[in-house]
Amino acid sequence: MRQKVNNRPQSATIMIQGTTSDAGKSMLVAGFCRCLKHKGYRVAPFKPQNMALNSAVTKDGGEIGRAQAVQAQAAGIEPSVDMNPVLLKPSSDTGAQVIIHGKAVSDMQAAKYHDYKQVAMQAVLSSHQRLTREYEVIVVEGAGSPAEINLRKGDIANMGFAEAVDCPVIIVADIDRGGVFAQLVGTLDLLSTSEQNRVVGFVINKFRGDIKLLESGLTWLEERTQKPVLGVLPYIHNLQLAAEDAIQAEQNLHQDDIRLRICVPVFKRISNHTDFDMLRVHPQIKLTFVPQGTAIPACDLIILPGSKNVRADLALLKKLHWDKDLQRHLRYGGKVLGICGGYQMLGNSIADPNGIEDSPGVSQGLGYLPIETELHRQKQLTQSTGTLCLKYSKNTDIPIRGYEIHIGSSVRAPDAAPLVLLDDGQQEGCISDDNQVAGSYLHGLFDEPQALQQLLLWAGAHTDIAQDYDAQQEYEIERLALACQTHLKWDTIESFIQQQFASPKLSTLTTQHPQGEQHYVR
Repeated sequence: MRQKVNNRPQSATIMIQGTTSDAGKSMLVAGFCRCLKHKGYRVAPFKPQNMALNSAVTKDGGEIGRAQAVQAQAAGIEPSVDMNPVLLKPSSDTGAQVIIHGKAVSDMQAAKYHDYKQVAMQAVLSSHQRLTREYEVIVVEGAGSPAEINLRKGDIANMGFAEAVDCPVIIVADIDRGGVFAQLVGTLDLLSTSEQNRVVGFVINKFRGDIKLLESGLTWLEERTQKPVLGVLPYIHNLQLAAEDAIQAEQNLHQDDIRLRICVPVFKRISNHTDFDMLRVHPQIKLTFVPQGTAIPACDLIILPGSKNVRADLALLKKLHWDKDLQRHLRYGGKVLGICGGYQMLGNSIADPNGIEDSPGVSQGLGYLPIETELHRQKQLTQSTGTLCLKYSKNTDIPIRGYEIHIGSSVRAPDAAPLVLLDDGQQEGCISDDNQVAGSYLHGLFDEPQALQQLLLWAGAHTDIAQDYDAQQEYEIERLALACQTHLKWDTIESFIQQQFASPKLSTLTTQHPQGEQHYVR
């Protein structure tokens, strides 16, 4: 029974940190959220600071990391800016756009942001406090590794946050990378004494093979660290959850009915590549992410993705001669679609008079769409619905939904055709007179089944399979939750939550050593 204070359950916070980037933190938080939801808790995800170019738009027009939107779905709640109060979107190797509570506040170099962390920490703590008033359990995702020595001072993403809110920490490591015991022991050894005491256990992720062959290593790890292993998650093949940042190239292994080949050139600052998730998992589509330095191969459709630095990525496109590949592709009758930054590139020009993304100037576009783009400081953050306006289509009422995340606006020539008619009456995007090139600011163009089929038909293929994005993600979340429910020690994990309901201070939190003795965390 959950303890109550002032007739309401007291909130508990538990944090997932990783030995490395991509160790499985985002996935594990999503799994925790769904499992705890099934157990009857009101649960919410939280990531104090995220660095990613994949983002989502909340209903109130805020911007958060894409992973937190997926975790919110796993928790069965609407995403909010409080779930990711600090989002950093890299615009160069040393600089990033800083987004606080869903709104861009500045572009900062790394050294300047380091000094800004005290301000950012206040935003983090205020968001966490608001979530604790509304939800019983807050499942927190760390960033990178807590053992980055050069980043420990002023840390707000890992142990700095855990110490500030006094919460227990579980560390996850990816055994598929190799060296999992060194990862876990090394990470723990590099923490301070109070931080080490805060760690209540380990989770090993992506295990393949016979678990009996791992058992001696688990026993050694528990004896060496005096921390319990809370579970070993198996490698979940072809798990198709929206990625936080890294491009997921894995696709269906068995495709014997490919009807359309699509290529996506990978820009240096590619953003929101989750736009292509429904294409990547479609059994009748062969999707290829084209790396830099490689010519775009023969295909039916080329999609230019979004970009965090559109003029720089346009220059890169030309330097790599992808513009020549586009010319050849169109000459042979292929189709081209641009999304967000890719849409801007397809126009006549992109002007950045104030140097918002880079140095001030004007770049000549690819010239396939009659639009002129100018970048300005105000970022467009909206969720949109409407209908597709594809030329020569017999279906004129195909519903479409998506979200806009971009700076600048594009002016379409008066006689040019739009791609989408929004529900508010505005015309959005553009399609060329010859019907070969189209573009739109809407991310998520392929997420509605009917829109997906019609866009693929425009590109040259009739597909008889269409999936809904939300339903597809729901299926994957349940697969993940089943693995977590089966392979994690939930009695122990729930004890960390229940003890916080009984007492808000971690100093009273206890856990069992593998040998059965009581261990006081602080």
